[in-house]
Amino acid sequence: MEFKYGKVKLLVLMAAVAIFAAACGGSDFSPKPRGYFRIEFPKKEYQDYSQGCPFTFQYPKYTKIEADRSAGAKPCWQNIQYPQFNATLHLSYQPITSKKEFNELIEDAHKLSFKHTVKATSIDEGVIHYPDRKVYGIYYTIDGNAASSAQFFLTDSTKHYLRGALYFNSEPRLDSIQPVLNFIKKDVDVMIKSFKWR
Repeated sequence: MEFKYGKVKLLVLMAAVAIFAAACGGSDFSPKPRGYFRIEFPKKEYQDYSQGCPFTFQYPKYTKIEADRSAGAKPCWQNIQYPQFNATLHLSYQPITSKKEFNELIEDAHKLSFKHTVKATSIDEGVIHYPDRKVYGIYYTIDGNAASSAQFFLTDSTKHYLRGALYFNSEPRLDSIQPVLNFIKKDVDVMIKSFKWR
């Protein structure tokens, strides 16, 4: 009797192991990659900006322009808000009063763009050149997980200077913001191509 009981116990144990092994299957388990929400982009439509500042340009209808209210903000400092994407394009205007000040503004633009080298994988400079409108400058494309992905300055080289910097109000992760960044960069291109001094 003892022998039969041990045999039944062994059979039950073997059956349990077989069921456990079959339940595990032979496939590998690997975690799914992080997913991101699908982004619905608005239709590209633009309107003219002309609010008493010495410049005009076109900007998207799905954005809001607000005066910069930060400490030290000057007249004609504007923030173009992208509420849907949690992003802001900061614009700061400065009249040029001397050659020395002009050189300092250009150097500041360069320094402010290159301070992102800690997180950036690369920084490319593109020349902006529209002599018919006296609009000149440099566009900085900052790749990687930097706080700002695009910066630029525009000037007529004698009287006017405008600097722009795009920031997302969240932790910078290029893989998640890349589609939005590409979308907004097209708006920045339209702004620069339509930009005129008054």
